[in-house]
Amino acid sequence: MKLRNFIITAALVSLLLISSETFAQCAMCKAAAEEGVKDGNTQSATLNSGIMYLLAMPYLAFAVIGYLWWKNYKRKKATDGDF
Repeated sequence: MKLRNFIITAALVSLLLISSETFAQCAMCKAAAEEGVKDGNTQSATLNSGIMYLLAMPYLAFAVIGYLWWKNYKRKKATDGDF
């Protein structure tokens, strides 16, 4: 079990250290942003930030659900050990 935890931790740390700045845009959003910048529209400059925000929401929801599951599992394991 310790080896498994080490491998998971090492994989997560390496992903965090290796990751570079990303720009998550679909083709239509990218085209709209590029056209907006060409015309002097500064509002389209924040489009990438909005897309990154939307990208982060599923990961945040997964993390919250995982934390609640882990906390419930830990509590259930503690009560089962009392017998």
